Amino acid sequence: MSGRHAYDEDYYAWTQEQARLLREAARERINTAVDWEHIAEEIEDMGKSDRRLVGSHLARVVEHLLKLEFSPAAAPRGGWRKTVLEQRASAIDALDDSPSLKGKLAIGAIYRRGRRFASEGLGQDQVEERLLPADCPYSLDQLLDEDWWPVSRHGHD
Repeated sequence: MSGRHAYDEDYYAWTQEQARLLREAARERINTAVDWEHIAEEIEDMGKSDRRLVGSHLARVVEHLLKLEFSPAAAPRGGWRKTVLEQRASAIDALDDSPSLKGKLAIGAIYRRGRRFASEGLGQDQVEERLLPADCPYSLDQLLDEDWWPVSRHGHD
């Protein structure tokens, strides 16, 4: 991908490529006062920040999907569904801007964070953390699918 096209099509990939090119230029010892290494790090970090943001959105999706699946409570299910929809939309928007991020997501770490968040809330419903799956029961496609919902273990919609 060329510069402007890459920037417009996949921001994350662009940041990583630009960081690499800056480091390459620094090795060439171009005689300027530019702090090439730190500029490359900052650009690279912009891409990493987007990856963390998507991970945060997906951890919230996991949290609320687990609540929807495991909570015996009839309420606040509507609020949980709304949160899932909002967080999915934000993650999808970020991935549309940076499609290569999809392959860089640490689903295991995202799930562990979301599971911990869910466990705190589910404790109020007498659902013990040990009842939640140790490994992510949802695929990335399910986490991002705006029409997919887990089946409630207590018969709730």
